[in-house]
Amino acid sequence: MMASAGILAGGQARRFDGRDKGALAIDGRTILERQVAELSTIADEILLVGAKAPQLAVRPVDDLVPGCGPLGGVHAAIAHAAHDITIVVACDMPYLSAPFLAYLAGLAAEWEAVVPRTDDGCHPLCAAYTHRCLEPITRHLAAGRLKMTDLLAAVRVRLVTAEEIGAFGDARRLLDGVTEGSRADRRKRDGLEAILRGQSQPRSS
Repeated sequence: MMASAGILAGGQARRFDGRDKGALAIDGRTILERQVAELSTIADEILLVGAKAPQLAVRPVDDLVPGCGPLGGVHAAIAHAAHDITIVVACDMPYLSAPFLAYLAGLAAEWEAVVPRTDDGCHPLCAAYTHRCLEPITRHLAAGRLKMTDLLAAVRVRLVTAEEIGAFGDARRLLDGVTEGSRADRRKRDGLEAILRGQSQPRSS
């Protein structure tokens, strides 16, 4: 499988209590180091969107449309990627595993996006996107429609169930970030789930 990976590390999503989330240490390694170690086993290139890390084997890239939050980061990752499939992760998720991320990417050929869904809702910032998402993202950015809910309602999405995720470990541990768990987080994911419910047919060739 040929895939790119993008770590979203810019903007407000990068900050936690005044600190860089990716620089937080978990079990002796920073979150960013942990993510790069996992992604380097399954992706031919790793893009770091919105930040620099000269000590790591990543290619820093900037948002092409600044100030547009996570959607702008996803857009930059896909636009800069060398491959059709891009694994996109937020910079605050310390326990992502290569087998789980490879599973998401492996499902993407027949879909525009592959998004995990747990009891907490959908997780669009740990997902696989294809280059086919670039046009609708560009259109949404131009219109100021920056919600991930709007994007995922406009593309063909494969929802990865909690049962599927469970084959790779505890779903909450895999998908939670260092600032996850707030009511606002859950409301956002619940909104995604409501929109995506019923989208279960692969992309027509």
